[in-house]
Amino acid sequence: MLELIDRGCTSSQHPVPLVFVHGAWHAAWCWEENFLGYFADRGYHAVAVNLRGHGGRPARQSLNRCSIADYVGDVGEVADRLSVAPVVIGHSMGGLIVQKYLETRRAPAGVLLASVPTRGATGFLLRWARQHPWKVTKSAVTRNSLSLLDTEEAVRDRFFSATTPDEVVAQCADRLQEESSRASWDGALLNLPRPKRITAPLLVMGAEQDGCFTTAEVHATARAYRTKAEIFPGMGHDMMLEPAWPTVAERIDAWLVSNGL
Repeated sequence: MLELIDRGCTSSQHPVPLVFVHGAWHAAWCWEENFLGYFADRGYHAVAVNLRGHGGRPARQSLNRCSIADYVGDVGEVADRLSVAPVVIGHSMGGLIVQKYLETRRAPAGVLLASVPTRGATGFLLRWARQHPWKVTKSAVTRNSLSLLDTEEAVRDRFFSATTPDEVVAQCADRLQEESSRASWDGALLNLPRPKRITAPLLVMGAEQDGCFTTAEVHATARAYRTKAEIFPGMGHDMMLEPAWPTVAERIDAWLVSNGL
């Protein structure tokens, strides 16, 4: 059962719909806060999907058994219901899902926001383990990844800049949920992107104060796709929720227009 947040409709200016894919611990709500209304107001058909087991959507199996391939299938199901192949826009783990989707599906373009790198999320996990060895070990043993984000301070460290208002961090912390351990392993080692299989143009964007992926990793991802990364100063990992989110949305809009979309 698909669960979507659907805003706007296609127009003569923007005949291609946009599908937004959320990252780990998040759900479609992270796009509804700012991005869906922004793009709908500019004549786009903007759709955000709740991946299985996220938001109010049940999983067909235990959440911890859901794989990246399952999530790619969710995006494909959304695309198949649209009149034309959509632009796919993914954040964090959603960026990995977009990359895997584009390996086998045709799309006019893709956008990666603070995405899992082409080399996988191992670097991120190791950095987290060095900072909080006991918490990461306990989380791995219990398969309870949400325990890593059990305080607003932890949420800020991973997802937001040092200057993001406390209320923004608190609202996000209240809505985070458990993530699949199988999908985490896929993103670290088992199901990494294969850039040579992807032909769609990509916009690769990163955040200067990202607590998950380094700017060096973002640049390496862009090089793998024969493009240049765009890094947004003073911004944390959750680029669509940070106070400066309009600068990110405006850049995506301008890039889509430049590509005739």
